Amino acid sequence: MMFDSIKDQIRDVKKIVFVTGAGISQESGIPTFRGKDGLWRNYDAMKLATINAFYDNPKLVWEWYNERRKNIFSAHPNEGHKAIADLEKYVDVVILTQNIDGLHQKAGSTQVLELHGSIVKIKCTVCDFKDEIMTDFSDSPPLCKCGNILRPDVVWFGESLPQDVWQEAIIHANQCDLMVIAGTSLVVSPANTLPIYAKQNNALLIEVNPEDTEMSLEMDLAIRNTSANTLPKLISLFREN
Repeated sequence: MMFDSIKDQIRDVKKIVFVTGAGISQESGIPTFRGKDGLWRNYDAMKLATINAFYDNPKLVWEWYNERRKNIFSAHPNEGHKAIADLEKYVDVVILTQNIDGLHQKAGSTQVLELHGSIVKIKCTVCDFKDEIMTDFSDSPPLCKCGNILRPDVVWFGESLPQDVWQEAIIHANQCDLMVIAGTSLVVSPANTLPIYAKQNNALLIEVNPEDTEMSLEMDLAIRNTSANTLPKLISLFREN
């Protein structure tokens, strides 16, 4: 059993915080930015996800996001997402996700903080207008009522996280008994500091990722497997309590 080494400690857990990244969504067919699937029409996706790329060619970036939305809307939560949602039956669960796809909510999770925004939300580049995307835009790039360009309400490389969301994430990280870091390489700041906050509270740290990450040596348990294969097994420990 992959959790045997910390089975006794897990029994006393009251609050779990999950920190999730692109790896868990990749198992639902959503490509990651990094790696061989991170290219779109010969463009580097990591270079498209910047404010400079948007202002250089907003039409191109909107086409990319329209295509991403279609891919995301057709995707379904996998066994990893479902397991996290099911854990709410047994323990307090909060998800701090770097993903913008809403798959945790689709799976039924009720406490989800989207650190990097959401693919279904838009905002004006100038005024305070924000809304949800209800349909594809016929005009690209779409314009706000004030006449300025709308943009996806997501955090691009080089931009700050929404401070209200980030401060709430830190509070949850400081309060948890167990933090599970699933499907993230922990290279993107500041989300990669969340395990440090949890460790300050003497929380258990479990990493679920097929490859080593920047913080693997700091973990109480590092499981080299996918979220879909691993997280359903975590539920069994709480069913036994």
